[in-house]
Amino acid sequence: MRILKWIGILVVLLIAAGAVVIYTAGDTATLPQEAGYGANPTLPAPHPTFIPTINFAGTAPWTSGAMPKPAEGLKVEAFATQLDHPRWLYVLPNGDVLVAETNSPPHPDDEKGFRGFVAGVIMGSAGAKSTSPNKIVLLRDSDNDGVADKAFDFLTGLNSPFGMALIGDTLYVANTDGIVKVPYHAGDTHITAMPVKVVDLPGGTLNHHWTKNIVASPDGTKLYASVGSNSNAGENGIDKEEGRAAIWEIDLATGKHRIFASGIRNPVGMDFVPGTNTLWTAVNERDEIGSDLVPDYMTSVRDGGFYGWPYSYFGQHVDVRAQPQRPDLVAKALVPDYALGAHTASLGLTFSDKAQLGPAYAHGVFVGQHGSWNRNPRAGYRVIFVPFTGDKPSGPPREVLTGFLNADGKAQGRPVGVVIAKDGALLVADDVGNTVWRVSAK
Repeated sequence: MRILKWIGILVVLLIAAGAVVIYTAGDTATLPQEAGYGANPTLPAPHPTFIPTINFAGTAPWTSGAMPKPAEGLKVEAFATQLDHPRWLYVLPNGDVLVAETNSPPHPDDEKGFRGFVAGVIMGSAGAKSTSPNKIVLLRDSDNDGVADKAFDFLTGLNSPFGMALIGDTLYVANTDGIVKVPYHAGDTHITAMPVKVVDLPGGTLNHHWTKNIVASPDGTKLYASVGSNSNAGENGIDKEEGRAAIWEIDLATGKHRIFASGIRNPVGMDFVPGTNTLWTAVNERDEIGSDLVPDYMTSVRDGGFYGWPYSYFGQHVDVRAQPQRPDLVAKALVPDYALGAHTASLGLTFSDKAQLGPAYAHGVFVGQHGSWNRNPRAGYRVIFVPFTGDKPSGPPREVLTGFLNADGKAQGRPVGVVIAKDGALLVADDVGNTVWRVSAK
């Protein structure tokens, strides 16, 4: 055991030195990546290993003139560059674009022990350990040429901010430990008002999935907040998961909140099917039971629905690591609507209906896949589109933006948030490349 531990430490040190590790005493996928997509993904038997597969892409800055590769019929350009870890995007009614420049807050209890040490070094090698800028930047394309020519520090002094939502003249921001609000008027480039707390969200010194996203209900009376789990598969104890692995509903008139849906390991992107009250979310599933498991997914979210975590995945597939077992909860676990591939780290999600990218992208969702660390070969590191018919997926995913990995297998960028700009272009936040990319029709 001690020898294996030191092998693991050596691997981590190699990662820290900039090496690209193929895998460590882990496994290799036996299924093509496509097997983990759709309503009925292939789910082989779990294949845990003592030392998990570590196959994280080191980072390499975009070289001069380099950029991602768009799908046929589309073009890409940099909407804004030289940002500071841009993770999430929000488009204001006048076309200004808000960018959450943010990173993980201190959470020392999540970095204790060998597992925490390994995770910390891996995150650092992937550009995910820098100090959080803790601010929202406003980008403005004042001459409508597809490139932001003005940038303003819009709101500062936040705490690892992520999700944003404007309702009337009030802007809501999800910090890592709570939702706050500030007044906003069309054209504002800087908010001086002190943020007012709306509701606390789970945070603290053990804050495993720190990002908190929000989306407003279609009628503007409620906020829905996504709160990720405090562990991979419940190993920190179920008592540490209070209010987590869930989507909250907050009534803005009363301030009351409730768990809208639970058992969702790490929901991030959320959006409503246009013209309906049907909420969809993109979810990161669990790691360390093989390169083919477990598929990330997107799903419609049922009020009161339970989606399995940590006791089961993709319905009633039991995860024996979760102790004590809860067969009563497994029995009612809902099957997600659509698998997005194992370990793709699918984060961003937005419906395409306001896009002007041609008929191929008329109705469906764009998904930003940040990229894997626990799969060999790697997966994700791209933006995809899943077509819908009505409020259901109706076809296989299509690649929209690729080329984030260079020829050496290093990440020049990693896509996170995706949103439709006022002019119908697709905007993509690249938190490693420190860029917002703009995808439009040729």
